[in-house]
Amino acid sequence: MLIDNPRGGYRFLTGISPFSSGVIAAAGHEIIHATLDAYLPWREGFELIDAHLGGIGRERQALCAIELRCPAPYSMPDFIEFNAGYIELVRSWDLYVGDHNPMARTNVAPEHHPPAEPVLHAFSYTVEAADAPTTFVVSGAGEIPEATLDDNEIIRKGETDPEAMREKAAFVTATMSSRLAAMGAGWDLVTTTDVYTVFMHEGLLEDAVIGAMGAATRHGLRWYRSRPPVIDLDYEMDVRSVRHEIAV
Repeated sequence: MLIDNPRGGYRFLTGISPFSSGVIAAAGHEIIHATLDAYLPWREGFELIDAHLGGIGRERQALCAIELRCPAPYSMPDFIEFNAGYIELVRSWDLYVGDHNPMARTNVAPEHHPPAEPVLHAFSYTVEAADAPTTFVVSGAGEIPEATLDDNEIIRKGETDPEAMREKAAFVTATMSSRLAAMGAGWDLVTTTDVYTVFMHEGLLEDAVIGAMGAATRHGLRWYRSRPPVIDLDYEMDVRSVRHEIAV
């Protein structure tokens, strides 16, 4: 379900309690993507976001997407515990829309040079822009059905051979396609496609991802040697469409 967030200048696709499935700028607005020059502990990262938004005359509600990095994948109970603290902070910022957390999110564990604690890597926010094209951010998703945090539902759980990874990647690519369609967008508008896995078998992307991307292939595809945030998840993706990428 796509829900208006008029205070934020965007609409969001409902997800689960810690995050939405994606966000798309409302008419007269566009989404800006900002990457930190260096990691910050995630709570300090929110302080940086607050200062940045205040400096450009935007309210906190303009924040629409968060990208986190964690030291290693969580067990499912530990992931749920982390999310509880994250939700508490988001609520304290008065960002919820009714019972929904409207912000998109990606949270992955880098295989090399991981942070010592959960950190903020990047964020996205809306600004007013009368002539803006369609801009959006789709949340990271792994090989588990939508709206569940039950690790028993993981696709091909415990398997990382080429066939299993193709099935996982195809499932996640289909999730991206479904979320894009639900927001009234498509791969033709995507400017950034990110893949997160440590099991990059030969032909994996060609077999399970590139065929679905269509015109988005002209922008290439970025592979992060990282793991999804939950133990036993092996493949994650996110996508976005923005015209302004900045560093902060």
